Amino acid sequence: MDKIIKKQNVYISEEEKTLEWHEVQNSFKKNFGNEIYNSWLQKISLVKEYNDYLILGVPTRFFRDWIVSRYLDKILELVKGFKLSLNRIEFKIIEENKQNQEFIKINEINKVSEIKDSILNYNRLNPNLNFSSFIQGKSNEIALSYSKKICDNTSRYNPLYICGGVGLGKTHLLNAIGLEIQNENNVMFISAERFMYHFIKSVKKNDMVNFKDFFRKSSVFIIDDIQFISGKESLQEEFFHTFNSLMDKGSQIIISSDRAPMKLDRVQERIKSRLAGGLVVDIETPDLELKIKIIKKKIEEIQNQFKENINLSDEVINYIANESKTNIRELIGVLNRVIAFGRVHNKNLTIQDCKNILKDVFNQIKVITVDKIQNVVSNYFNIALSEMLSQRRSRPLARPRQIAMFLAKKLTTRSLPEIGRRFANRDHTTVIHAVKTITRLSEQDDEMKKNINQIKSLLLEQ
Repeated sequence: MDKIIKKQNVYISEEEKTLEWHEVQNSFKKNFGNEIYNSWLQKISLVKEYNDYLILGVPTRFFRDWIVSRYLDKILELVKGFKLSLNRIEFKIIEENKQNQEFIKINEINKVSEIKDSILNYNRLNPNLNFSSFIQGKSNEIALSYSKKICDNTSRYNPLYICGGVGLGKTHLLNAIGLEIQNENNVMFISAERFMYHFIKSVKKNDMVNFKDFFRKSSVFIIDDIQFISGKESLQEEFFHTFNSLMDKGSQIIISSDRAPMKLDRVQERIKSRLAGGLVVDIETPDLELKIKIIKKKIEEIQNQFKENINLSDEVINYIANESKTNIRELIGVLNRVIAFGRVHNKNLTIQDCKNILKDVFNQIKVITVDKIQNVVSNYFNIALSEMLSQRRSRPLARPRQIAMFLAKKLTTRSLPEIGRRFANRDHTTVIHAVKTITRLSEQDDEMKKNINQIKSLLLEQ
């Protein structure tokens, strides 16, 4: 058996070729460019080296997930250039030294406030999510326009509230605003989830004074996914006072959510009122033209980054764009899948190839929300949505209302109390009664069964 030696925490065989990690890092810098290297790859360390694989260290899970999803194939290709026997890479989370540090001072280099902890460095501004990389279309042009205006004249629209479904570019815009104005402002960028995390930690440590000081000193406060505070009364109380304090001192507040302010579930009315008191802009589902532009831009980025030629015909691009109906994130995932298949099989793909590759993606049930059900049902029965949600109990309104409740229970993951709240704060027992009634009627009445099936078809088509 070969003698195994230990050298700077790297375990190798004496007879094997060993890596000079600084040379590998230099190749990363040369091939990926300074921006990606400095942001993501510089902090990768060599933990262990075996004959056929490496264990690399990264500071957080977020770093690992980001690198694996975007750069792993190219990293493996580069390290194989130094040692041909390598065929896989594993990552180990190396916790940063300051494990117990919950808050840090404003970063003196880029003036961006960041919260660090031993688990995740979760909300660092991503230099790649800037205005230049944001692709404009009819569905997002208003949100993009006002995001840029905020950078020219902060506090003109305060707060700026950007809403839209998952994966449509809200976080991209928030990040781009932070990057654009960070040189002249103290910018804090955080998700509502992380805001809650630090709130709870501060309560447990009896350190709310530092928490309040830390979150109320920024000149620009950007908070992502505000719907996360739903139902959390103590967190909402603290957010309300933080919001007021920042507004009083003239700080710019920028917020994103998956729905409009007044549609936030279990959020205090006074908070919804303040969120709606600024400028609310919506990002809609991208149209075909925008999706095609996004695909072509992504192909160009991959070709420039990895120096490879990607041949997808306009017919294939149009097919992918037309069939991806939910959000941009799904669209990019579908494109990556197609490109990977073409790379492995070394062929120019046809539409039939794409249909085979993506049949499990495009055949899955579309995302259905309570809002969508309410709108489709009210349109189907030709009644106003406000009437259907009202307290009136006449048959022309009560039956469609019950059908909407029934479908909300069957087609969404919302609980009975949540569904009741979405129907003008009705009790969950009302929802139970509606589900039982429509279940019984759909079994006995062919007309009711037909109505239910037609509405389901409409929901799946949209």
